[in-house]
Amino acid sequence: MSKPLIKRLATSDGDFIPTLDKLVAWNTVSDETVESRVAEIIQQVRSKGDQALVDYSNQFDRRALKNAEDFCVSSEAIQQALESIDTETREALEAAAERITEYHRHQSHESWQYQESDGTILGQRVTPLDRVGLYVPGGKASYPSSVLMSCIPAKIAGVEEIIMAVPAPEDELNPIVLAAAAIAGVDKVFTIGGAQAVAAMAYGTETIPQVDKIVGPGNIYVATAKRMVFGAVGLDMVAGPTEILIICDGKTDPDWIAMDLFSQAEHDENAQAILLSWDKKHLDAVYQSIAKLLPDMERKDIIAESLANRGALIEVADQKEAVMLSNRIAPEHLELSVEDPELWLSDLRHAGAIFMGRYTAEALGDYSAGPSHVLPTSATARFSSPLSVYDFQKRTSLIHCSPEGASELGKIASVLGRGEALTAHARSAEYRIKK
Repeated sequence: MSKPLIKRLATSDGDFIPTLDKLVAWNTVSDETVESRVAEIIQQVRSKGDQALVDYSNQFDRRALKNAEDFCVSSEAIQQALESIDTETREALEAAAERITEYHRHQSHESWQYQESDGTILGQRVTPLDRVGLYVPGGKASYPSSVLMSCIPAKIAGVEEIIMAVPAPEDELNPIVLAAAAIAGVDKVFTIGGAQAVAAMAYGTETIPQVDKIVGPGNIYVATAKRMVFGAVGLDMVAGPTEILIICDGKTDPDWIAMDLFSQAEHDENAQAILLSWDKKHLDAVYQSIAKLLPDMERKDIIAESLANRGALIEVADQKEAVMLSNRIAPEHLELSVEDPELWLSDLRHAGAIFMGRYTAEALGDYSAGPSHVLPTSATARFSSPLSVYDFQKRTSLIHCSPEGASELGKIASVLGRGEALTAHARSAEYRIKK
């Protein structure tokens, strides 16, 4: 009997919950060998700087770099890439950039303050980060869209300098990635990748400036390196493989649903694509659509492995059970392919992005809708949010006490400070109490 294209599960199965939990579980840094190798790379970059970057780029990316100047991309080369791409592609990038800009302008926060009756002023100052590093994946696929989705929110936040690290295996670099950098306003581009790029941006080298925050997804080495350098530098998130969860009421064309599942499965063999429906006939139809459409897909081998190993068509009892499972999975992308999707929103608590209605394919969010497609994966949507302007700003509390305010606050601080046996705190506050 041949292996099914994708798992068929039902919530009525006796072992459903443990089976589901095993299916969705993912740990990007569970391999001790990877952790050891990444730790060594970070140490070498910290101690040897540019030379380590040259050596690792030659080793891992099969290049023949002589010195650090070889992985610096000139502003002229970036502009030339923009001018070299075809008109249709350039116009698509520019249209996407406009929509991303418009969406993220709504996220801008201003500093604020208020004054109390005794003259004490309290507030918050919002300021941008000084320098940010964008990691843009290379290898199996190039992602100019990720350049736009990461850089534009940083620009709107007011970040002074944005640098980009992108691998160039065998000295090959997609000109569309550089074109996107030109459109988005990246200040400097370096053709380095992997854990060594993360280490360089976290600690700085003779050529690569140290940044305040690193954003952008990558492979297991990049994810492991990001986790290891956290603290020396800020992070957006430690991302796992991409994932999509679709909830369908059975009334959407099954070919559409199959292709939406493919849209994430084609990223990576470890990507996850899951469909929930209470209509068993629809699940059967989607399975048949998968079988029909898969042979003609350019990345059919990747899609097939992803669906077979981590995908599932799940029969649920009803809408309530679909919501319960969605909240349990906390997907990166959630498609609500149903009538009146707005009615579902109050019950859905955890998702990186929600695509509402039959016509809102997740792929639109990847490229052109406007919100950043850098989203929390591996159930981290339970406590994390999409990349946004907020990620590139920091907030500083402002406290300016009047003499009267210091006296009244000092009385409270005196009691609490002595209650914690921190008498210097208490006496510092007591000096300001009016006699």
